[in-house]
Formats: sequence, structure tokens, C-alpha cells
Amino acid sequence: MAAALQAAWQGASVVLFERNQAPGKKLQVTGSGRCNITNQAAGAEKYTCADAQWMHKLLASFGVGELLAMLADIGIPVSPTHDGWYYPLSDSARTVVDAFASALQLAGVDIRFAHQVQDFFPDGNGWAVITASPLGRQEGHYARVILAAGGKSFPSLGSRGELFPILSRLGHTVLPKRPALAPVLADMKEYKPLLGIRLDAGAALLEGTSELARTRGNLIFTEWGLNGPAVMDLSHCISARPGAALTLKLNLLEFHQPAYDSLLSRKRQTATPLRVFLGAFFPPRAVDYFIQRMGQPDGVALQNMDDGILNALTGMLQALKFTVRGVKGFEFCQLSAGGVPVGEVDPVTLESNILPGLHLCGETLDVVGPCGGFNLQFAFSSGSLAGIAAGRGESNR
Repeated sequence: MAAALQAAWQGASVVLFERNQAPGKKLQVTGSGRCNITNQAAGAEKYTCADAQWMHKLLASFGVGELLAMLADIGIPVSPTHDGWYYPLSDSARTVVDAFASALQLAGVDIRFAHQVQDFFPDGNGWAVITASPLGRQEGHYARVILAAGGKSFPSLGSRGELFPILSRLGHTVLPKRPALAPVLADMKEYKPLLGIRLDAGAALLEGTSELARTRGNLIFTEWGLNGPAVMDLSHCISARPGAALTLKLNLLEFHQPAYDSLLSRKRQTATPLRVFLGAFFPPRAVDYFIQRMGQPDGVALQNMDDGILNALTGMLQALKFTVRGVKGFEFCQLSAGGVPVGEVDPVTLESNILPGLHLCGETLDVVGPCGGFNLQFAFSSGSLAGIAAGRGESNR
């Protein structure tokens, strides 16, 4: 939608093929229906791709400020949370989709719903596009093509990766698609008392003694593993290593360490119950589990505890370890990694370096950002730059 709108604003005649019966189905489920549209911290260093400088150039050309201005233009005022996550003032992804749909109509974009692209290829000075619809098979000819077909996440909403073989046939590298921003499967046997509990924590992914990645945020303990941004932000590293012996280490004091140390120092030689001390930082069921795991009586006071036990307790809270079993599949993930490496596309025009007149954006490219609006920012940035360049007829040649 961003690509089509920007191209139309440049004065181009634009046709938008949409396989679904309505626009923006995937956008409507973002941010749990609230549409976490971008993030104040959206910089190149936040993204995983083959070339950080490529991402820097893209965001320098169309970053958070440019997106906020575009949203304001089409009637989507937004506001940041205290930690910089932007949401529409309506708190509704549906209103964002409605505003885009209205803007597309006002810009004169020809939207063809229930049209599935089956093939596209260079044809003379332009491109041929083959589609299938209730009207049958059709072939159209266009000066330029923008491919914004998504990856494989949420296949029920329309993006299933059918067009990647065409890109491969036309000469692009296509890395296998795999889940990203996915719930993590882990051995939860010894953590059953924590099921359903939600906490803020730091998370590190280890292969042997080597740390592969580190993040922090909210998470929830489930029967099959862990969910929430703190672990989802690590999932693309897990799906990239099928069969590897991986360990997830959680630091439950990541957000509380100074307060924890201060309170322990003040209460160490008092009759304050261990339960009350831990209850300052964790919910009751978690406190029950920690006390039982350390083998302490329920009413034990801090002044009666051995230093070694207290140190062991703190160490446990800083390093809960889980054996990783993998990640949930495409139907449960918010994003898919893999696709075309960014080096095969210009960072300002999003035009293919291999096929003139073809622009690739969004999940078509191998880019992963963390939870918090970073991936929508990339979607809107790459789509907008592709639309601007294609609409103006600009080329990187």
C-alpha cells in the first residue's frame, strides 16, 4: 500500500494486485490489533541483514520522521509510549488500514482484489505480469514492477512465498525462508510452576559457551516454551541453526538488579522473610517456586540464611537455563527471515541490481528487526522508497 501510494503521488498510473478480498489483512493483526507502527529507536544497528551500511542508507532516505509525516498526510496521527513504541491515537490497526485504503482511492490507484500474481518477467522495455482471478487468467504490461509480496509468516493472511521461485529463476539469490519473531520451544519440565507467569527479563542465546545473541524485554512461560519479545527477538538465530544444541539463559534481575541489591543490603540482617523480599520483585507463584527450588522453609528470614544460599539464589535468578527445542512455525511467527540478500538491491531506489525496472521491498528481502515497530518501519520505508523511484521512473543505472 505504501509503495502504490508513493508511486501514485509521483504522478504514475498504478495498478495494485491484492490476492485477498480486502486490503491490509496482515497489517490489521500487528501490535495485537493496535498496530505498533514504528519505534523512535529505529536505526540501522537494530536490524539483522547482510550489510548494516545498506540499512543505514535506506533509513537515512526514509526513516521514522518521513514515515510519521506520511502517516499524518493520510490522516493517521500517532503517539509514542514511554519507551518509544509508536501507536495510532485510535489504538486500532483497522483505522490505519482504512486510512491507507482511502488514500489509495483518492490517489487513483487501481486496486484489483482477488488477483493472485502467478508470474512476471521482462518483456521488451517493461514487464509482463500474469495474474489469476475470478475473471480468469490475465496478462498485463507495465513499465516497472514493485514486488511487495511478503514472506511466509501468517500464511492464512495471504503471504505464502509463491513468488520466490520466480525471483530465483530470474537470477536473484533467494535464501530459504525461516521463522523469525517466533515463540521459542524449550524443555519446560522443571519450570512447570512458572507456567502462565509474565515477567521482564534479559535473554541470551548460547551455543555451548558461545553467546550468539542477547536481548531484553517481556516474556511469558508456557507449556511448550517461552513467548514474548524478549525471546521472539532471538528466534531468527534459532531457526538459522536447526538441530544445534542451543541454550536460552534468562536473567530475571535484568530490570531490577540495583533495587534488588539495595533492598538485600538493607534487609540482610533483619527478620524480613525471604518471601517478602522476593515478593518485592516477583509474583507470588514465582516466589513459591524460587523458595522451593532453593530448598528453603517457607517462613525463613533473611538473617537466618547462609550467605552461600543467598548467593546461589541470586545466581539462579540471573541465569535460569532452558534447553531450546526450536521455534514455532510460520503460522505462529510475526515475520520470516531469508529471501533476497539486501546487497542485490539498491538501498535508495530498492531497484534490483540484476533486473532493471524491478523493485523489491519488505519481507521479500532478508531483513529482520526486533519487536516494537521496527519491521513495520522497514516495510513502510522500503515500500515508500520503491514507490517513489518507480513512480518517477528513476533507476540506479
